[in-house]
Amino acid sequence: MRPEPRSAELPTTTTSPAAETPRASRRTFLGASIAASTVFSLPGIVRAESGAEKLRMAVIGCGGRGGGNLDAVLGEQVVAVCDVNAKTLAGALGKAPGAKGFGDYRRLYEELKPADYDAVVVSTTEHTHAFATLPAFREKKHVYCEKPLTHNVREARVVTEAAKRAGVATQMGTQIHADANYRRVVELVKVGAIGKVSDVHCWVGRAWGLQSPEDAKKYGDIIAVQDRPVGSTPIPEGLDWDLWLGPAPQRPFHEAYWPGPKWYRWWDFGSGTMSDLGSHWIDLPFWALDLDAPKTVEAFGPPPHPELAPASMHVTYTYGARGDRAPLSLTWYQGKDKPPAWEEGSIPRWDSGCLFIGSQGSLLADYGRHLLLFGPDVRDFKRPAESIPPSLGHHAEWLHACKTGAPTTCPFSYSGPLTEANHLGNVAYRSGKKLEWDAAAMKILNAPEAEKFLTREYRKGWEFDRIA
Repeated sequence: MRPEPRSAELPTTTTSPAAETPRASRRTFLGASIAASTVFSLPGIVRAESGAEKLRMAVIGCGGRGGGNLDAVLGEQVVAVCDVNAKTLAGALGKAPGAKGFGDYRRLYEELKPADYDAVVVSTTEHTHAFATLPAFREKKHVYCEKPLTHNVREARVVTEAAKRAGVATQMGTQIHADANYRRVVELVKVGAIGKVSDVHCWVGRAWGLQSPEDAKKYGDIIAVQDRPVGSTPIPEGLDWDLWLGPAPQRPFHEAYWPGPKWYRWWDFGSGTMSDLGSHWIDLPFWALDLDAPKTVEAFGPPPHPELAPASMHVTYTYGARGDRAPLSLTWYQGKDKPPAWEEGSIPRWDSGCLFIGSQGSLLADYGRHLLLFGPDVRDFKRPAESIPPSLGHHAEWLHACKTGAPTTCPFSYSGPLTEANHLGNVAYRSGKKLEWDAAAMKILNAPEAEKFLTREYRKGWEFDRIA
C-alpha cells in the first residue's frame, strides 16, 4: 500500500455549503428536480400519472427513526400505521387521523386489500425488515426501508431480487446520500481528480458494542454489557415483546435489549456498527467507484462473541478491476481502530471520515465537508462542473418515483449489494476467516463452514422460506 499523502497542511478545501459543520443541511437544495435518466417498469399501480394525486401509505414501525419517516410522508394519505408498542402506535395514529392501526404487520397485510394502498414504509428493527418488505413486493407496492436493508446476506439477496421482479420504486434510508457534499466527492473521484484510486479507508468514531465497562464509559457507549443478561426485567407497558422478537429466538425481556438502539449490538437483532453505519459511510466509495461484490473480505478485532457485536474492529475488502477502475482495497474501521494515516497524523484526525488514495493525490470526506490532499502545488486545480443534480430530498425523491417512475438514488438494486458487502464484513469477523466470495453462487469458496453466518436460524412459525 502506498504511503498516505503528508500534505494535509496544504489542502485544497472544496466544500459544499455549511461544510464547516460536520453535517451539511439538506434544506439548501430540497425542492430541486432530480434527473430521470432511466425509469422502472410500472405495472399499472400508480394511480396518477401526473404525480399530483396523493399516495396511500402504510407505515410499519413508527418509533425512533420510524417516527421521522412517518413525518416525511404525512403529506400523502397515510391509510395504515403499525407498531408493536401500543404507546408508539397511539402516537402515530394521532399524527395520521383516519389511518387504521395495527400491532402486527402480518395482520396489516392480511386485512388491507391491495387496492387500499400504494406504498409501504418499513422502519422496524432490522431483524424484521425482510419480513415486513417482502409481502409488499408480492402485491407490487413501492417500498422505502430503513438501513440496513436486512439482517443478513441471504435476506439482502432475496429482497433485492424480489424488488427487481416487482418493478416498483424502492429506496433504502441512507438519508445522507441526498446531501450535496457526497455528490461533489463522487464527481471528483469519477473525473479522476486524484488519479486512479487504489485504496479507500472509511472510519467511524462510534464505539458501541462489546467492550470493557471502562471503555464503554470512555467512548460514550449507551450501555455497558459483556454477555447475555441473567434473568429479566419487567416488559414495558404496551410492548408486545413476543411480536418484537419475531424471527429471533425466544428470550426473556431485558432492558439491555430495548429500547433502540440498544438492540443493534445483539447478533439476534442487529448487525452492530459495521452494517449500520457502513450503510452511510461505505455508501460513498460504493457510489464513487461503482463497487459491487468484493473478491475477498478479512476482519480484524477481538475474539468474536457468540451474541454481541464488537465495539471496535476493522475489515479489509479487495475488489478486482472493472472497466476503467483499477483493483483496489477498501478498509472499514470502527471504534478505537483507525487508518494508519490517521494514527500517524498525516491527515486531519476527524472523528469519522472516508479517505480515497489515488495515483495523483488523496481526497478526505465526511458527511458535510471534503478536502483534496495533493502535493505542494495545487494552484492549477480546477473543480469539475457539477454533473450530479441536487436531490429532491431522500424521502421526496422516493415519493416522486412512486408517482412518476423516475429513478431513486438508493434503490434496492444498489443498496442491496451495499448491504450484502457490509454484512460480509461481519461474516468474516464472526467466522475468523478471510473470505473468498463467489457472489453469483452466494458461496464462500475457501471456507464453506463460514456460510452459516450468511443467514440465521429462524424461530418456529417465522421461517424465512415461507415468505422468501
